[in-house]
Amino acid sequence: MQKAAVLRSLKQPYLVDHDCAVPKVLHEWEILVKSHVIGLNPIDWKAPDFGFGIPTLPYTGGRELAGRVIQASKSTSRVKEGDNVICISTDYRDLRKAAYQEYVVSSSFNTVRIPSSVPLQSAATLGVAFVAAALALGICMGVDFSHTADGPDLLELVQKYQQPFSSPGGKGGSYQLPEDIRAECLEGLGPGERALPGDWVAIWGGSSTSANLAVQLARLAGLRVVTLVDTAKHGLRLSAPHHDGGKHAHLRPDLLVDSHDPDRAVAILRASLGPRLRFALDTRGRDSAAALGRALRQEAPGDDVVKGPGLDSAPVTPRQSPRTSKVAPRAHLVGLTGLPKEPAGEDVVYHTVPIKLYHEAPEVGEALSSWLERLLETGALVPPDIIAVEQGFDGINVGLDRMRRGEISGGKAVVVLQ
Repeated sequence: MQKAAVLRSLKQPYLVDHDCAVPKVLHEWEILVKSHVIGLNPIDWKAPDFGFGIPTLPYTGGRELAGRVIQASKSTSRVKEGDNVICISTDYRDLRKAAYQEYVVSSSFNTVRIPSSVPLQSAATLGVAFVAAALALGICMGVDFSHTADGPDLLELVQKYQQPFSSPGGKGGSYQLPEDIRAECLEGLGPGERALPGDWVAIWGGSSTSANLAVQLARLAGLRVVTLVDTAKHGLRLSAPHHDGGKHAHLRPDLLVDSHDPDRAVAILRASLGPRLRFALDTRGRDSAAALGRALRQEAPGDDVVKGPGLDSAPVTPRQSPRTSKVAPRAHLVGLTGLPKEPAGEDVVYHTVPIKLYHEAPEVGEALSSWLERLLETGALVPPDIIAVEQGFDGINVGLDRMRRGEISGGKAVVVLQ
């Protein structure tokens, strides 16, 4: 038997159950992990509070953890017994993979080995946010990561498998993209619309973990980044090159815009970049996504012009990879937590991140997991700051309450079990 944090009803705290069954490994590509540190995510408190993403009650939550492998997979040699690993559970319907328990089942292709240079607490801050950022950039915007620590070209990988995927472990039948994500994966971008090195991407909510990782991945791929944040809270941390000894230099954008006044933020984006801004990622909500949508739309000359220091002329655009299409490419808006109510229009495409691709398509999961290993091993990707460390299963509710109160901003809360 094991301990687990169990949700008995909506809008209630998790209860610690000391007599839960240890989850069973059912497939040859699965492993069993002893949990040491749990990473908390906004969805962990929003789902029970607002009644979504809870497929059944009682429910065990949690999307990511760092721990040690106690039973290895029979079908892979990458992850071995005794390895310290990150388990990333985007499959919230399979409670065997939920993080809020002592022992967790994970698919080997959704498991990331942790290098000795990365502490377990830091490793637990990664997971779903990394997957969301990588898929948003790689699938929805078409960013090619193949020149970044030998990363994947996700769009090319998925396009190759318009026919059924091989099943997990390479045996026993085939797998085809789920109908609800096929259009996003295969038809979301037109010819000549992929994001290329030198292109600009605007990321709203630069204080969130998903935005943190999206900024890093975009920069590694050669994109120019506009970060929109509340500069009163996060401006110094993100903009000053020598603040905190350069600790956050990896997050420094090419352009920092205050998001406090959304209309002015939109005007600044238009005045600074105009039609050169074709990609945007929102991590906050429907209202900020709508603001980004307005910034992406091609309006009549002179609309939303802002005059002020540094805005009289647009910044110099770096040399870009050539585009062969003569048709004007559309702009692309990705919403992690919602999309605008307004129709997209002819020149803007709305995208929803196909997060289930990570656990549904083994080749994609393996490509992202092994790439994250290389990024951590080389130090190319820096884990988010740890804002709070809680202790034991009772600490899960403590951490979630702090997130509800807005105390966790610019980093992550983790819960240490061991």
